[in-house]
Amino acid sequence: MNEKLLVLIINDMVIFPNNEVRIEYDNTYDKAMIDIVEKIDDGLMLIVNPINDDGVDLTSFPKYGTLGRLKLKMSVPNGKTRIVIEGIDRVEISGIEEDGNFFKASYSQVNIPNTDNKDYFNILIKSLERYISKVPYMGNAIMSQLNNVDNLNDLCDLIASFLPINYEEKKKYITTIDPLVRAKDLIEDMNRDLKFVELEQRIESEVEKELDATQKEYFLREKIKQIQKEIGDEGNKDNEVERLNKKLSKLKCNSKVKEKIKRELDRYDSLNSNSPELGMVREYLDWMFNLPWNNYTKDTEDLVKVKSILDSSHYALEEVKDRILEYLAVKQNTNNLRSPILCLVGPPGVGKTSLAISIAKSLNRKVAKISVGGINDEAEIVGHRRTYIGANPGRIIQGIRKAGTTNPVFIIDEIDKMTKDIKGDPASSLLEVLDPEQNNKFSDHYIEEEFDLSKVMFIATANYVEQIPYELRDRLEIINISSYTEYEKLDIAKTHLIPKELEQHGLTSLQVQVEDEAILTLIRNYTKEAGVRELERVIATLFRKIVKKLLLEKDIVFYNIDNSMIEDFLGKKKFVYMENSNEDEVGVVNGMAYTVFGGDILPIEANMFKGKGNLILTGSLGDVMQESCHIALDYIKSNMELFGIDSKIFDKNDIHIHVPEGAVNKDGPSAGITITTTLVSLFTNKKVDKTIAMTGEITLRGKVLGIGGLKEKVIGAHRAGIKTIYIPHENEKDLDDIPNEVKQDINFITVDKYNDVFNSIFGGE
Repeated sequence: MNEKLLVLIINDMVIFPNNEVRIEYDNTYDKAMIDIVEKIDDGLMLIVNPINDDGVDLTSFPKYGTLGRLKLKMSVPNGKTRIVIEGIDRVEISGIEEDGNFFKASYSQVNIPNTDNKDYFNILIKSLERYISKVPYMGNAIMSQLNNVDNLNDLCDLIASFLPINYEEKKKYITTIDPLVRAKDLIEDMNRDLKFVELEQRIESEVEKELDATQKEYFLREKIKQIQKEIGDEGNKDNEVERLNKKLSKLKCNSKVKEKIKRELDRYDSLNSNSPELGMVREYLDWMFNLPWNNYTKDTEDLVKVKSILDSSHYALEEVKDRILEYLAVKQNTNNLRSPILCLVGPPGVGKTSLAISIAKSLNRKVAKISVGGINDEAEIVGHRRTYIGANPGRIIQGIRKAGTTNPVFIIDEIDKMTKDIKGDPASSLLEVLDPEQNNKFSDHYIEEEFDLSKVMFIATANYVEQIPYELRDRLEIINISSYTEYEKLDIAKTHLIPKELEQHGLTSLQVQVEDEAILTLIRNYTKEAGVRELERVIATLFRKIVKKLLLEKDIVFYNIDNSMIEDFLGKKKFVYMENSNEDEVGVVNGMAYTVFGGDILPIEANMFKGKGNLILTGSLGDVMQESCHIALDYIKSNMELFGIDSKIFDKNDIHIHVPEGAVNKDGPSAGITITTTLVSLFTNKKVDKTIAMTGEITLRGKVLGIGGLKEKVIGAHRAGIKTIYIPHENEKDLDDIPNEVKQDINFITVDKYNDVFNSIFGGE
């Protein structure tokens, strides 16, 4: 073991034994180290190439390096330091330590295996001579140094230092000790490089021949053009017609279409070069030749793979995923099935279009997409007649051409936003496209020939099913995609949005973690949407601010975002939900509301004062909700004895029903039993527990009818601290859709008649 020497770290070149190298430095660290080495009598140092270039520490040093000597040091005018280093021997490095700003290491001589192998010595020299003769960028300066080499070890080091291979490849020749192994690697590297050179030379030779042929063809064509110009026959179409006829013979389409194209080709050939129709016919031929008449892609038959792709791209949405799997299963079983005409209906941002694209990816089909929102011209769907100047096919045929196949997934966006005016009814034009009984013979006005759309999987999207034209609605398989609940958004954020945004902002989960409660705060108080678009933007805003802090405050390397930190990053809450009352009250009962943004509680208040029996309604109530108020009051009046109410109350008092947040329009029958309970509480002067909520339509006979949106309503009530919820008996089946973490905190009571509610809350008989 020798004394410790300073270590020179080199990241871009390798110094071999018996080799001199010139290097220039301009960084302070290397200059300082060279200054120290210069003062040592023998100028010795250890030269190493680190295992990786990301950063140098004690773990990044290789086992072997080069013992070197500083032979010359001089400063040059550009501020750099130029040195000459001589490689002396290959050594084994050990005992590495940090000495101030530098590294020091001890070393020992490497035991080189017996290198007296004349066969490999001669083979390596012959390979080198062949390599130098064949490779143009390899100089022959190395040949003059071969006379000084008499063993395989030194020969390998000499050739490796001259060989034009990359830095990573050269490093292996320092760390490989056995000269035989190095010799074999060098022969392999040179042979591989020779193959590339021979391939490159062959390609260049072929390109040169092609270039000569092309130049000759160009010259002849230009000569023909000049001759045609002189005789007044410029723009001859013979060659083009001949080429199109050959293309027609190979075109995969039915005989009727071929006949049509042939007629148009003959017409094109007969037209004068100056005819204004020439361009129109040529454009038509271009469309006919480039439509995928019989070009299909093969559907993925692995249903497990299809399901995996759909699950990885979209959370929940089980109904539409099951429908796709059912379609594929039956198609495989029968090998003959029309593609479904699906229509995904739901509020903006829930993933309708992106789901359709994922369906195409899972089926291994191409995607064609058009938006029909705002279209009022039926020619946009079925094309213009060819008699019009500037005529084009409709958007359906244009989409098919872009897709390049006869069986793409064709997305028709915003089908509920088409309009009708004097230019026609585009919805009626879509009938032929979306009707499975007709679309195998779809006729575009421009193409004029039937095109089979039966293999196309049409997926339409809409926000409101009521706004889809009735004639289209009958042809569509409607699949409702409801808004995501808070817990679904939480899962989407954790599994999709946060990992995606971390990657886009150059962060990792080791730097930033967001707790579940913090994500729920983002969902509840900084977004109000059916989907997750705004949530994704809010998460991106949060991460942008974290990145800024990480770069400005370098002492902080990890952020665990909890609920208390959200306002510091994003400011005050933008949205708040209705808070539950702090005490039980008379004439106040919690209803349950459902909007496209999610569920919430809806406290309903009632009061009475001296008057003449008038009913006053406030709180922006729609017609249906006003009717529910009248029904509730009339039902109570007809059952006064049952509820223990004095009839004089109705004669001598005015009754006022109010639903808070008057700026928000409210309508729907599902508040019926809530309004009834509020009035019973008021008339009997009995308080109702603030942790109770209810939903259900009531009839004049007191029957409780089913309602919609139960899942969203229950989640909103759970957020507000509700412990008991009364629901119609008809909705008991919907409890399966409610998350378990919500169900375990709430007592659900199903009711069939209002008497059940009254007996449970007020202790009636």
